[in-house]
Amino acid sequence: MNADKRCFTLGSFSSDVVFYDSESPLNIPNASLVVCDVNTEHIVEACGGAAEAPRIVLAPGEAEKSLPVLESILSTAVKGGLSRGDTILGVGGGVITDLVGFAASVYMRGCRLVLAPTSLLAMVDAAFGGKTGVNFAGYKNMVGTFYPAAEVHVAPSVLSSLPEVEFRSGLGETIKNALLGDEGLVELLERERDAIEARNPEILGEVIRRGLLVKCRIVEQDLTETGIRAHLNLGHTFAHALESVAGFGVWTHGEAVAWGTVKAAKLGELLGVTPASYRKRVEQLFAGYGFRLQAEAPHERLIEAMWHDKKLKDGRLYFVLQSGVGQTQLVPVEPETLREVLQD
Repeated sequence: MNADKRCFTLGSFSSDVVFYDSESPLNIPNASLVVCDVNTEHIVEACGGAAEAPRIVLAPGEAEKSLPVLESILSTAVKGGLSRGDTILGVGGGVITDLVGFAASVYMRGCRLVLAPTSLLAMVDAAFGGKTGVNFAGYKNMVGTFYPAAEVHVAPSVLSSLPEVEFRSGLGETIKNALLGDEGLVELLERERDAIEARNPEILGEVIRRGLLVKCRIVEQDLTETGIRAHLNLGHTFAHALESVAGFGVWTHGEAVAWGTVKAAKLGELLGVTPASYRKRVEQLFAGYGFRLQAEAPHERLIEAMWHDKKLKDGRLYFVLQSGVGQTQLVPVEPETLREVLQD
């Protein structure tokens, strides 16, 4: 296995991110409990010594990201006699990484966590940075913790069998990360669209590595989202509202983020923050990858859902807006302005 390991300091935590080359399979020596879903179990079977550990196999999909499923994982850990020093390994997409991270964070007040993301979305976003959680009362990620994994294993080779809809979902977050701090990656995404959509292993590996490193640099500065980490929520206030109102699973998370990031660009233009030229660039970038930029959803229900969002502060709703690549700020927005943007 050829791998590049980077260590990141996140508050009192240290996280190793292991980047595999484009051809190497996952190789994780051991675990005390493995959680995957039916679509990723075959990856567990081939990922080294951890394949011999006790295993929980969940159904795929957002419905599993719930308190009852969390309780079942914790019950299995108790029955298996896991100690605080034992390792829980999550192998899967964002649902698995969020859910297993939450379980590890609360089991004995925190046991060792290792994550092996198997979707593009999880590789560039969900698996790194310590955000864990489950959906609750119909709202996205309403209950959770900050608990970074000790190790995150990123192996692009597992993406070869990823369904197209999930691959495209990951591209939504990848583009968003690029906009937050890597002009060169934005240009690569614009220039190499055909190769990226064809999953060219060398180019895709570079896109994944650079997209994740944007997030790593931000999270190192602000683990618990008291400042700059909030910039990672670009497009997410719109996106989470759409996911909730449409029904979880109707839009993938990445699709919703793409729609939400374009809406945020339009909101910024309306407020005089975002130049029209940059708004057009953002819109053309997402449209070029085939993302839906229109959503049929009741505007008032979307606004109501936004008021349950975690970006609510002091009775005001804040949105992440940009004036250019890497030029990002938080801006309070009134409901009347949101109605104007949603009508567009």
